[in-house]
Amino acid sequence: MRTLRVASVPASHVYVRHLSSPDGDDGVIRLPDPVPADGRKVPGGWWPPMMLEPGWIDDHHDEFDIFHIHFGFDAVEPEVLEEVVGALDTHRIPLVYTVHDLRNPHHPTPGAHLKNLDVLIPAARELITLTPGAAARIRAGWGRTSTVLPHPHVLERDWFDAPHRPPDPFVVGVHAKSLRANMDVLPVVTALARTVADLPEARLQIDLHDEIFVPSNHWYAPDMGAALLALGENPAVDVRVHPYFDDDELWQYLSELTVSVLPYRFGTHSGWLEACHDLGTAVVAPSCGFYRQQQSCDVFTLDEDRFDPASLDRSIRSLYERRHHIPRAQWPRRLEQRRRLAAAHRDIYERASA
Repeated sequence: MRTLRVASVPASHVYVRHLSSPDGDDGVIRLPDPVPADGRKVPGGWWPPMMLEPGWIDDHHDEFDIFHIHFGFDAVEPEVLEEVVGALDTHRIPLVYTVHDLRNPHHPTPGAHLKNLDVLIPAARELITLTPGAAARIRAGWGRTSTVLPHPHVLERDWFDAPHRPPDPFVVGVHAKSLRANMDVLPVVTALARTVADLPEARLQIDLHDEIFVPSNHWYAPDMGAALLALGENPAVDVRVHPYFDDDELWQYLSELTVSVLPYRFGTHSGWLEACHDLGTAVVAPSCGFYRQQQSCDVFTLDEDRFDPASLDRSIRSLYERRHHIPRAQWPRRLEQRRRLAAAHRDIYERASA
């Protein structure tokens, strides 16, 4: 088996790391992420991804056989992506693109992301996505066929082996993060506070990043922060403000919830959902996107046009009744899935470079 060298954007994201064979027998080597001059890092990788910088492909084209884009082009103009595609064509290197997001969760409007998709989707030799619904949307919008492959496990084995938390008290969590563009937090948590207050031994936990209270920060949103803090006056509601969790802190947080509610008005897929599945934390996801196709979860009505509090209330009450029987991913099945994903990616890379 010949070795295939893949330049992944980004290589350090957990999704990409868990595409490699756990047995090291897939014949695929993924280049490490180049470190930007300022050393800046965000959850999931170095930022900005240097592989998308003009000139990087010309300077490094002899170091890889496949160029595989996943994430990291949120702030990249389509003209820059056209330069990337042109450089790959010049050096006869195939592009593979995994379409994680049909709508960028960080952009308040879809236009900029769609322009980038209009560059990447037609140019890619092979397309991958996570759900049949996303594949159908790609086919309808661009006339391209995608290989549908599931999301790999997010957590490492020791978390699968850890004891599961007891189902009481019943803890419903909403992590508002830094109130990114696709979140509609206040109506969701207001409705949840009413539901939880009516359930014995139940509470709502709201988490916020402290940067929304820092005037110099890009995510400064003191009014919304104050409104969420005010909900903490309800004895059934616990509001916590803190810096970004590191990975272990995040997994510990999720493991202490019974239910994680995703307050998204728009989106496509979710690594958060996969982490909850690994931990045995139930998820209530919005009706937008393809979350239910991606992983087993409850769904309530929330998108850019509508929010139905009654559907959220029904989901929470149903999970309250089922709290002793919430399924949890098993390591052997996740491990075997990863082996299949590694083999499938190897096949895709072979086809792309044929």
